[in-house]
Amino acid sequence: MIQRTSAALAALLVAAAPVAAAELTCSGALGPDSSEARLIETYGKENVVTGEVPGAEGETMLATTVFPNDEAKSFQVGWWDEERHEQLAWFTVPTSDVAPGGVQVGQTVAEVQALNGEPFTLLGFYWDYGGTAGFDSGKLASLPGDCSLSLTFQPTKDLAAGVDDTPVVGDKEVSSTEPLLVDLDARVESITMSYPDPNASEEEAGGGEEAGGETAQP
Repeated sequence: MIQRTSAALAALLVAAAPVAAAELTCSGALGPDSSEARLIETYGKENVVTGEVPGAEGETMLATTVFPNDEAKSFQVGWWDEERHEQLAWFTVPTSDVAPGGVQVGQTVAEVQALNGEPFTLLGFYWDYGGTAGFDSGKLASLPGDCSLSLTFQPTKDLAAGVDDTPVVGDKEVSSTEPLLVDLDARVESITMSYPDPNASEEEAGGGEEAGGETAQP
């Protein structure tokens, strides 16, 4: 009787255990050739809404929001072809999912550095682009599907009184090895995946930020 009860309890615990979120891929409905129609086909018309959404520096931009009424599942998609809502330019990663490369909302700078396999840089905090990080080298710089990873970190703690925060504040590059990032307990707040403009010439595509402009990132 005890053995049967233990077996039943074990089975119940296994069934109740949370299932680890699968790592997203830059393909399918989230691939570069996706469209609003593909999102509707995948997620249902009632869960896909296209319109103006808040952007950086108080501006607005056109984006498609999937699962707008479910905070854990909600994400946004931007388009290179904004008239037809085609040619996916970027998408945000839901807080409940794992981004390509294993990155998740809530991870520390050190955890992301470990995934990358080497240090990276992020921008100083407390301005519109504060805490933004991209990857020019390392494992996170070369992801399957020709997509690029961009993160935003935010401090979750305050520095002790009298500590100089100058090295991590404002429009400056900060190394992921900066000790103050540990003291601030800076963690991933948002994740964005982006694709190069399919209509850009090879010369423009090699121009980095000038090629993508603000359209490629939310």
